[in-house]
Amino acid sequence: MGILNEQAVLPAFLDGKPKLLLIDGKLVPAKSGRTFKSINPATGKVLAEIAEAGPADIDLAVAAARRAFEGPWSKWKAFDRQAVLLKLAELVDKHFDELAMLDTLDMGGPIAGTAAKRKRAVGLLRFYAGLATSTHGQTIENSMAGEVFSYTVKEPVGVVAAINPWNGPLGLAIWKLAPALACGCTVVLKPAEQAPLSPLRLGELCLEAGIPPGVVNVVAGFGEAGAALAAHPGVDKIAFTGSTEVGQHIIRASAGNLKRVSLELGGKSPNIVFADADLDAAVPGAAMAVFANSGQICSAGTRLFVERKVHDEFVEKLAKFAKTLKVGDPLDPTTQLGPLVSDTQLERVTGYLQRGKTDGAEAVAGGNRITDAALAEGYFVAPTVFSNVVDSMAIAREEIFGPVISAMPFDDIDEVIRRGNDTEYGLGSGVWTRNINNAQKVAKGLRAGTVWINCYQAMDPAVPFGGYKMSGYGRESGTEHMDEFLQTKAVWIKTT
Repeated sequence: MGILNEQAVLPAFLDGKPKLLLIDGKLVPAKSGRTFKSINPATGKVLAEIAEAGPADIDLAVAAARRAFEGPWSKWKAFDRQAVLLKLAELVDKHFDELAMLDTLDMGGPIAGTAAKRKRAVGLLRFYAGLATSTHGQTIENSMAGEVFSYTVKEPVGVVAAINPWNGPLGLAIWKLAPALACGCTVVLKPAEQAPLSPLRLGELCLEAGIPPGVVNVVAGFGEAGAALAAHPGVDKIAFTGSTEVGQHIIRASAGNLKRVSLELGGKSPNIVFADADLDAAVPGAAMAVFANSGQICSAGTRLFVERKVHDEFVEKLAKFAKTLKVGDPLDPTTQLGPLVSDTQLERVTGYLQRGKTDGAEAVAGGNRITDAALAEGYFVAPTVFSNVVDSMAIAREEIFGPVISAMPFDDIDEVIRRGNDTEYGLGSGVWTRNINNAQKVAKGLRAGTVWINCYQAMDPAVPFGGYKMSGYGRESGTEHMDEFLQTKAVWIKTT
């Protein structure tokens, strides 16, 4: 039963009471007493009142994280951190239906998609739990005269500020928390104001799992809170996912105490289809490389390059496929595209739709807001395919963060590699071909953190993910992710 139906059953977490900040193991109101509304983007209705963190609350959260880091948490062995992460994984698995529904209600992702992320959410926690006991330094042969022994140890970096966007609230929170906790850090998590519900609920589950007070703090709020956290002298490391513009602000804010920073930022990813590709697989693959999550994915393959000899055929099939997708009630299991997250995002995306048409592109599918009676109060946009696009158009150069594909023809492999790289971003990319030589040449030539070949958006906890150029630096997932939260200390011992 969908949320557009008034009889929809809401999670118990949405009990009508204000959702509070989690600081030092306690649920507390904001010091200012201010709250803000969490809005259901499918209906425009209020889901909950959320305590609005400000600088004073950030001070308290950072202080709690520092006390925990230097106090009880510092005495926990890797075995104990592993055990508590495994317990948290059990709780996330047990409560996953609730968490998935909170994400669907809060940011509009279809329940079929949010519910399908159970394996990833639980898998991330278990993966980093495994790494908690496998972190180690090295014994190093040195060139000093006499008996001088040298080795390294890995130590947690300290208090981590984890700042996330709204397009994957639960998954992104776990992606930051799990490796930080596995390494022995403490965390102040600031979820996006558009979708704070599942991170706040995850914070409660952290306490239930036995994570000590102050180790995980969750502070929902607006840019003021994020800025205070990024600049705070008590924070040792910032892990940020979001726009390139905000990432640049965070780098500047980090300079005060030279915080460690890792950034997973925006993208305008090329997705390349050769004439020899399996078009029956490439059409839905290219479509859902953008339309999944209503295009609100930083690595979405929004610049679609199709070899000229099959370009028209492919775009026709792509447009036909787009028109079959069901847009609507995100709690309906058959829905494939839900709403955009907010009225602000709706205005942004529809502005690009109009600009594309003004610049001469043709919307062969979609190109409009959906205003059907049942969806009129929500922030719904039809899945859109533009043809007659040239590389210089705004829709082909700027990150839209909506369900919008710009299709462009190409003639040869060197040309498409050059055009694929002609962007300030470098996060994701895709190649569709049966020719392994072409696949390898393009994979080597593209300056992007990930290249998917005959697939798109494949993710695994063991495989690193991150960007080149203005898409950021640092890696998430894989063993490299642990390095983002660790310091290396060298130890010298002269024995004679």
